[in-house]
Amino acid sequence: MEIEIGGKRVGGKQSVFIIAEISANHGQNFDRAVRLIKEAKECGADAVKFQAYTPDTLTIDADNECFLIKHPKWGGQTLYELYKKAYTPWEWFEKLKKIADDLGITFLCTAFDRDSIDFLEELDICAHKIASFELVDLPLIEYAAKMKKPLIMSTGMANFCENSEAGRTAS
Repeated sequence: MEIEIGGKRVGGKQSVFIIAEISANHGQNFDRAVRLIKEAKECGADAVKFQAYTPDTLTIDADNECFLIKHPKWGGQTLYELYKKAYTPWEWFEKLKKIADDLGITFLCTAFDRDSIDFLEELDICAHKIASFELVDLPLIEYAAKMKKPLIMSTGMANFCENSEAGRTAS
């Protein structure tokens, strides 16, 4: 099956569609985010992808054991503190999308909730992306599918049954 994303045919016998993951790699530095878009274009990527969330949309501000990070690099802080350092400020998205559009590289963004889908719809994003962590959030997938745009769903964190159910929900 082929679909169109950002003016390019994807799937079937088409060439690979390369998405450069920018995510939090900008370190909350707008100029670095712009540089990463430009570098992705120079490297031949078809699209760049950010993530639309805030710390409040992903977790709660709690410091009990369940919310403390134990990773060697990021340990000693809570999930909320990490997300606060990592998220892309929403006021950047319109400017970043325009820069990507002007460079001729497709701008994509992972949505984590209905508010982020609505926000991305206001930006006239050409496709929606669901993270594999959210693949079990069937109401989110159903809501994104109602936008009648291509829906990219990562599957790495899900098992076969969860992937199948997400696929049925998106149809």
